Amino acid sequence: MQTKLRIFGLLVVANVLWTPVTSAAPMRSKSLTAVKTLKLRYVGTASWYGVQHQGLKMANGRRFDRHKFTAASWYFPLGTTIRVVNLKNGESVVVTITDRGPNLRLNRILDLSEAAAERLDYVGQGLTSVFLIPVVSINTQPAALNSHLIAPNTLNAAGYQATTSSMPM
Repeated sequence: MQTKLRIFGLLVVANVLWTPVTSAAPMRSKSLTAVKTLKLRYVGTASWYGVQHQGLKMANGRRFDRHKFTAASWYFPLGTTIRVVNLKNGESVVVTITDRGPNLRLNRILDLSEAAAERLDYVGQGLTSVFLIPVVSINTQPAALNSHLIAPNTLNAAGYQATTSSMPM
């Protein structure tokens, strides 16, 4: 009986000593590994889609129009503007990411609308090698004139606004 108690006690002590080592081990979550595998690649294969998707709802909530310069990609946020360069002929087009796709198992980085594919001159081939360049958009606005500013000639020598009211003595 004492032997069994000693063995049991030894197992408990070993388990207590081993627990901090295993709990300090880094935990890998599935979502973290999925994010790490989704890397931004600037060169890859692009396909196009047109009449078969005309009018269907896209990921941004709007209807697809094959005559607009849009694209579908998993690698850029919706609304991102990118320049797509066809590596086979050097043609380029600026498109906006409006949808998600293509299927990741197809090893393509972009699905272009039919209008964008025509501009890149690869509608007949179906696939082409492309280079992607995110376009930085800068919106400039003129400065608004603040009407609450005091005109410089109304300040006295001390830097205070001059008043016309008289003070009683």
